[in-house]
Order: sequence, then C-alpha cells, then structure tokens
Amino acid sequence: MTPKEVLQKFETIRTWGNGDKRAPHKPLLILLALGSLQNNKESLAYREVDEKLTSLLEEFGSSKNQRPFYPFVRLANDHIWTFDKPELIESYHGEDPGRPFLFDNDIHAGFSPAIIEVFNEYPTLINEVAHYILDSNFPESIHNDILSAVGLDLEIKNQKRKVRDQKFREKILVAYEYQCAVCGFNLRLSNHSIALDAAHIKWHQAGGPDTEVNGLALCTLHHKLFDLGAYKLSKELVIIVSDRVNGTQGLEEWLLRFHNKQIRFPQRKQYYPEPEYIVWHWNDVFKGYGRD
Repeated sequence: MTPKEVLQKFETIRTWGNGDKRAPHKPLLILLALGSLQNNKESLAYREVDEKLTSLLEEFGSSKNQRPFYPFVRLANDHIWTFDKPELIESYHGEDPGRPFLFDNDIHAGFSPAIIEVFNEYPTLINEVAHYILDSNFPESIHNDILSAVGLDLEIKNQKRKVRDQKFREKILVAYEYQCAVCGFNLRLSNHSIALDAAHIKWHQAGGPDTEVNGLALCTLHHKLFDLGAYKLSKELVIIVSDRVNGTQGLEEWLLRFHNKQIRFPQRKQYYPEPEYIVWHWNDVFKGYGRD
C-alpha cells in the first residue's frame, strides 16, 4: 500500500449523516488513534477510548448522541481498523455489540497492520491525514485545542484554506465595521486589526457559505467560545449563554454581561445573519440549554 492509497482510504471514510448534521465521532476517534500512534501505541483498549472519546465528543461535538462505542466498532467497515478479537465482533453478524460487551471482553482495536506499516515508513503521513480530518470536520479556531486533547504534535498549514479564509474575513470585517459583534473589541496596530476573526455561523465543513449572512466578526476569544458552543444567537440576534459554562475569572466579564443582549449589528440589513444558519448552530454546536 502506498501513502497515496492510505490517504485515499481516510478521504472516503463513511460518517453517519443526515443532511448537514455533524458527525464528529469517527473523525475524533481517528485523531485520537493518530495521537496514540505518534506516541508508539498501536492499539487502544475500549475501556480507555470510552472515557477519552466521550470527553472529546462533549468538548468538540454537539451535546447530543455521545456514543463512543459506535465509531470504535463501525470504523472497521472503512477497512482501516481491526480488532484484537475479531471473532467476537463477527459473532454479532454486523450488529453493534454494545458498550458492556466491549468492556467485559476487554476489546482492543487500532489501525490495520497494513496502514500502520505505511505510517511507520512515512511518519509525515500522520500529519497529512490529521490535516485532512481537521480541515474536513472542524473550524480552524479549535484545531489546536483538538490536537492538544488527542496528543498529536503537528503544525497547522493549509495555504489553500488560508486564501479562501482571507477573502471571507475581509467581507465580514467590513460588514461589522472592524469590531467584535459580541463585545465591540476593535484594537488595531497601525492600520491592521488585531485578534479579530471572521467566524462562520454554519461551519464551512457542513456546507456553510462564505457570505456575510453566514458570518460574524468576533474577537478570537468570542470566536472560539462560539465554535465550542458556549453561547448561541436567537433568531432576533440575542446572545444566549449556555448553562454548561462555569468559572470564576472571566465568566462575568466575557460572557454573562452579554447574555440576553443583542449583538452589534452589521452596517447593512442585508448582512444580518440568516435564521437557517443560526438554527444549524443551535442544533449542531451549542452545548446544553440557554440560561434564563
């Protein structure tokens, strides 16, 4: 098997989907396994995956449907994943054996020997696969957080994406007059805005367009908080903070004081966020419930 063939296998991974609904289960498990492989661990016990993947899904998935045993079993259907006791899995004849079974039988799994052989021969291929998984499933604002959580050490480089994002950024910053739509942050160094991003409401990875009605100008902190689901917007463009958010330093200053207040509107009504993108963010990114 060649590196190109391995990359193609990861590019054709089948993820559960229903229209534009997110399906982060397999992507997060793959990244977790890549991190383990980079640290010389080829096989993962389900008992450790259960805890780690649940945590990853809570942080980087939606608050719904956190079932880590699904990708652990179903990734084998993509012909990149094998079990230490395949005969036990096969005894279920294609059905999911379930969490208790995986625990009771101490099932281990990991990339197939053929895949691992190519990774060992071409270590930089791990970086290529990880870049592809990240770019295809998650916004750039949380890439480093995901890499840190799964123990992967690589640099984020994607020139094609950068060019696309720069054009989108220019449109959004102009629409919002170079200030954060949540807090009004607008610091500049000479003539250049600092720490101000153009955020997609409906992620580009889910088919969200690079248009003003699908964008918000946000400071880097409020961008990351938005992409992690710490707050959402109502259809009336009111900021609603999640009941999952907690802490002492920063909670009031950076979130609660904006709760139940409208965003700073873009300069033209035609740029106001479209409700369909706001609803997508509610359903697929926002965590928990809105506070009163």
